[in-house]
Formats: sequence, structure tokens, C-alpha cells
Amino acid sequence: METTLMVIFIGLSLILWFWALIDISKSRFKMPYGNTLWLFIIILFPVLGVLIYFLAKRKITTKEKRKFNPKFNHS
Repeated sequence: METTLMVIFIGLSLILWFWALIDISKSRFKMPYGNTLWLFIIILFPVLGVLIYFLAKRKITTKEKRKFNPKFNHS
């Protein structure tokens, strides 16, 4: 029973860790060195770093809205 719970915990931790790494590589941060800083934190503190990253993600990433401005000038 204990080994099953440990395997589940380790598996979920690895999935979240890889998910965070992929998310960091795709995200745009407000700070120019944000990607490097978060990669460093997540590699040093895998479980705690991932939890902090996902909790703080809304505040540290930029939310650029895509604008659609077509110009239909038929002169």
C-alpha cells in the first residue's frame, strides 16, 4: 500500500514537473530574465518550485491580447 502511494506521488510530481518546464518555455514573462529564473527555481526545488510557479503564474506572465484589425479599403 505504501509503495503504491509513493509511486503515484512520484508519478504525479514528474508529470507536474515536465508540465511546468514546457509551460515556462512557452510563456512570456514580464521580466526579461523570467524564463531562466523559473527554470532555475524548478530545477533546484522540483516539488515546491512547481507549486509556487503554478500559484504565481497569473501574476508573473503577460497577457497580450491579440488584436484583429482588418483594413478593407476598396477604393
